[in-house]
Amino acid sequence: MPDTILVVAEQREGKLNRVSWETLTAGQALAAETGWILEAGIVGGGVSGLATEVASKKLSKVYAVESPKLEPYTPDAFTAALKQVIGSKQPKLVLMPHTYQVRDFVPKLATAMGRTVISDCVGYKKDGDKLLFTRQMFQGKLAADVSFTGDAPWFVTFQNGAFRGDKVEGGASAAPVETVGVEIGDGVVRNKPQEIFKEAKQAVDLTQAEIIVAVGRGIKEQKNIDLAKQLAEALGGEIAASRPICDSGWLPMDRQIGSSGQTVAPKLYLALGISGAIQHIVGMKGARTIIAVNKDSEAPIFEIADFAVVGNLFDVVPPLIEEVKKAKAGN
Repeated sequence: MPDTILVVAEQREGKLNRVSWETLTAGQALAAETGWILEAGIVGGGVSGLATEVASKKLSKVYAVESPKLEPYTPDAFTAALKQVIGSKQPKLVLMPHTYQVRDFVPKLATAMGRTVISDCVGYKKDGDKLLFTRQMFQGKLAADVSFTGDAPWFVTFQNGAFRGDKVEGGASAAPVETVGVEIGDGVVRNKPQEIFKEAKQAVDLTQAEIIVAVGRGIKEQKNIDLAKQLAEALGGEIAASRPICDSGWLPMDRQIGSSGQTVAPKLYLALGISGAIQHIVGMKGARTIIAVNKDSEAPIFEIADFAVVGNLFDVVPPLIEEVKKAKAGN
């Protein structure tokens, strides 16, 4: 009997987190390479509908892990639920997206099961019969291939953008959905969740943004950020920045992209006046299309850009805004 890979998809307030599709893509790739069975699970108070959505993809089975005590999310309840499911189903490998929620509960879950986690991975490779998982070190300057030496189940989290969510394969037919009722005792959940934390008023989760316009030192002055905001608004995207902009207080810290900020993987990333320090690149290199505007033809950002515009952003952005508005008007 082949071993099993279990992908734990994430939902928030009844909606699937789009990075779950990226983790499922990773699971499909691993299953194809190892010959292992691929299954998925989704945890919550009433997730049968979301489980059916996941079941449309190429996998063997989906588990709808349910209990009234799983909504709202708490690390205690999720750990108790997943410990029961993993103990019962015995997967060899458990894959999860490296989200704030997973980072909250997976250390507790792995410890409760006497196991370890290889976290924030950007890829994997197979070395004979051994699976190696690649994770970045020293702010992305080095990459290490890490393997498990202990017994399964093995826990792995994948970084946002490590795999393409739009590459997830659909199934020839819907996978069966099994509802798994879990028992969570009255004393298990020790805290009462409040509203979902946001670092600043009207803060945005940039990991969910499909279009991002990011600014760096080349924007010169705080008042010039309005130009980038106009472009983001015209494109229907979000504004973001490199660390120096946020350190200066020109944009709030929740808008920072990079190793000390958010890691994003939008469909389109426009970098305006960003040189491309490694600390910034590790936070956005998973973007599907990268357009960089910089007057320095030697800027490191151009090494990863799909489209490089060598020029002054103040000459490039205003006509670009007008062209975007014209294109929208034409539609």
